[in-house]
Amino acid sequence: MADLKQRSITEFTLLNTGPEDNISRDFTTYDLVRSDLAIRQNIDNWFQEDLHLQNAVRLCREVLQPLCDIWAFVPNSVYRSQALERKLKGKSTKWVSKSQHTKGEAADIEVSGLTTLQLAEWIRDSYTFDQLIMEMFDPAKGPNSGWVHVSLSEVNRKEILSYTLRGNKYIYVPGLVTG
Repeated sequence: MADLKQRSITEFTLLNTGPEDNISRDFTTYDLVRSDLAIRQNIDNWFQEDLHLQNAVRLCREVLQPLCDIWAFVPNSVYRSQALERKLKGKSTKWVSKSQHTKGEAADIEVSGLTTLQLAEWIRDSYTFDQLIMEMFDPAKGPNSGWVHVSLSEVNRKEILSYTLRGNKYIYVPGLVTG
């Protein structure tokens, strides 16, 4: 296990980085690829490109670690290989996802002690991001339903959305919507 907390993001490569390497105070590289589904389905969820690893380290250092400095948490999902994304979405082996998760640019998170809306508002007001999406929030299931998706890119749009239930279907709508 190497302590890579001081290593420049561009120095992270697939050849010199392993799963147990510390990339920030509270996170290892494994925390960025950990997936219960991948483990259960024996799916390789290690980074496929240096850039994907570097993107995930940047997201960790600029959003996840600063958030963890305030509230301890483990991200639900950060990087997802194409194979994992296909399994998760029930797609064929030829399908290619455009999700920011497959580039290491996105994380889905929940923080104990904060409602989903509080977490989304905190991130909105405190960090640089590309997309902030309050996903699967359902007021009928309570204030902690769903999770927050946050992404970080080279060019950040500061797009704020909710993926919310309308009728019997989930759709994307602008803003942080709770009803």
